[in-house]
Amino acid sequence: MTDDTMTIGEMCRAFDVTPRALRFYEQKELLNPIREGQNRFYTPRDRARLKLILRGKRFGFSLAEIRDLLELYHLGDGQITQLSATLEAAERHHADLTAKRDELATAITELEQQIQMIRKMLAERSNPRSAAE
Repeated sequence: MTDDTMTIGEMCRAFDVTPRALRFYEQKELLNPIREGQNRFYTPRDRARLKLILRGKRFGFSLAEIRDLLELYHLGDGQITQLSATLEAAERHHADLTAKRDELATAITELEQQIQMIRKMLAERSNPRSAAE
């Protein structure tokens, strides 16, 4: 096609995704590659969008949220609406991830304590003389 487009294989290698994932994002109208017969050619815009999609997924955004945020790009307000909506969503997801991290930290501490207690119990039952002393 042109020097600034990429094939589906090139996109897969560049972003470590599968062709199926790219076709899925296209089906969900998140990507809009140029179609020439059975071939898809991805533009710099598609690459930028895929980078945002993958980042959003990593942060816990749903595909619907990602699509809504991406669609705000063309409002013509200097991206103020898009940036404001992204900030609000990011702060919400940050709070959720922080809460999950804190819950995991508590669970890990409790599990470590449980493991120590079980090890002690096993040691006492495996060597009854040392437990009596």
